[in-house]
Amino acid sequence: MLKKLLTALLVFSLVFVLAGCGSSGDTADGGNEAAAEPQEVVEWTFAHEEVQGSVQDRYAQKFKEEIEELTDGAVNVKVYPVGQLGDGANQVELLQNGAIQLGINNPGSVGTLVPETNLFSLHFLLPADMDKAHELVNNSEAMDMLNEKYYEKNMKVLGWFPEGYQMWTGNKEITSPEDFDGFKIRTMASPVISESYKAYGADPTPIPYMEVYSSLQLNMIDGQVNPIFAIEEMKFYEVQDYMMLSNQAIFVGTFVANDMFWESLSEDRRAQVQEAADAATEYILGAQKDLNSNRLESIKENSEMEIIDLTAEQRAAFEEASQPVRDFYVEQYGEDAGKILDQLLKDVEAIQQ
Repeated sequence: MLKKLLTALLVFSLVFVLAGCGSSGDTADGGNEAAAEPQEVVEWTFAHEEVQGSVQDRYAQKFKEEIEELTDGAVNVKVYPVGQLGDGANQVELLQNGAIQLGINNPGSVGTLVPETNLFSLHFLLPADMDKAHELVNNSEAMDMLNEKYYEKNMKVLGWFPEGYQMWTGNKEITSPEDFDGFKIRTMASPVISESYKAYGADPTPIPYMEVYSSLQLNMIDGQVNPIFAIEEMKFYEVQDYMMLSNQAIFVGTFVANDMFWESLSEDRRAQVQEAADAATEYILGAQKDLNSNRLESIKENSEMEIIDLTAEQRAAFEEASQPVRDFYVEQYGEDAGKILDQLLKDVEAIQQ
């Protein structure tokens, strides 16, 4: 079924790309004759991994608004949330093959293709200050190194953005690594994520995002980890008793374009795409802060879930237990991964001074 979908979408996307390359909106010289003719509207497909109204969806909608305005309507962006074109892994495959032009992914779904990006699955790595974390993922030399790795896998990175700190929910209170002993926690299918929870004594269990609620409801798993906005919009609070404000990691989104699509654009159109991406990246910092804050209040008002804010001492115990996973990351993914980690750690230290 996926192969049929890939083929159909690829045909359509190639038609759109070819139409875009031949339209007046994407010509390099922008001559008078082209300006006199009405532009042919091209449609770009943009898929992301979350539901409507989420951080990724708001980012996508902001990009759509910006690029359509910058191109005077010559480009129309069609946004597809998770499930409409498959799950996160399916969408990455579609993007790589050029069946879709634009997408947002995360280290959990792209980690097998760009293993170095599992860096962001390490715990207690990024700054505790969200503004600094946002600045870091957009300016660190380590990100330039990661961008090169993405391009080798047919994806042009247009922007990075934190979606919020990840929090634990569970059927019991978790305030120390010992509390995780034998605890079945839903994670994305990433060796680094799995190793991170094994370091606490937990039993990491990969389950597709859209199946997490039912798995919690049926007690197939004991808990899960996600940003607050996702916990609220997926109604995990209905089937979990506790939420721990752990702040052990930041969920990071990556906005990318298919490399062939990117290379098919004129220089002017590329500049417009990057300008729209930069605007969306700047906008999403405040948007995700507001969304996570409002969703936390919603959980408090509409559920009996107990919210536990871990103390500095409790977080320190988890941080200490997580340190060996950094060595695992380097051993698993090699010398380049080690260099990227070292550079990011230097940049984290510098930005916090």
